[in-house]
Amino acid sequence: MIKLIQEAKGLGLSPIYSTEDFLVLGNTKSSKSSEKIKGTTILSVRKEGYGIMAADGQVTLENTIIKQKAKKLRLMYNDRVLVGFAGATADAFSLFERLDGKLEKFNGSLPRAAVELAKDWRTDRILRRLEALLLAMDREHTLILSGNGDVIEPDEDVAAIGSGGPYALAAARALMAHSNLDAKSIALESMKIAASICLYTNEEFEVKSLPDLKGNI
Repeated sequence: MIKLIQEAKGLGLSPIYSTEDFLVLGNTKSSKSSEKIKGTTILSVRKEGYGIMAADGQVTLENTIIKQKAKKLRLMYNDRVLVGFAGATADAFSLFERLDGKLEKFNGSLPRAAVELAKDWRTDRILRRLEALLLAMDREHTLILSGNGDVIEPDEDVAAIGSGGPYALAAARALMAHSNLDAKSIALESMKIAASICLYTNEEFEVKSLPDLKGNI
């Protein structure tokens, strides 16, 4: 990972930040893209060898809810990488395709694929207009990617993006520290709390999981 950080710096990208840095980046009111990102909650939880990602289903256009059961999660590279998005839907699907291609190119290495995608995202004239955030995880890494060229690796085993991200993240941290719930239960309970606070998040949850370290589902 140190090598990848050095590569990112050499490419002119921002280094891998902590979750706290991301929360500042993701809530900058002056950012045009952050206004579009206020429409979802994506949460990842890693516990006891399992990786879980949960998303709500609400799609909001300005002040109107236009969809309740949107699918915002995708499994990639033979179901070994799990990705969710917050932001403009068409932009996110374009980034999904790019990330999938990078994973194929680098034999499923999520950190390397993320750095290369961030490089393209920042330098390509068309890609840098795409407005979304991606949350991606495999068996070893959880990364947040932004159009600013940031590749962010959270310090803990939980991460979140979107308008309800801070609420889901806070709830997940508390449940990780003070409960015996499994990863899926922590994700669902945290999403419920986020939905009860964030106007742009509903309770039509989608949950996907990665295989555990023993290869079970």
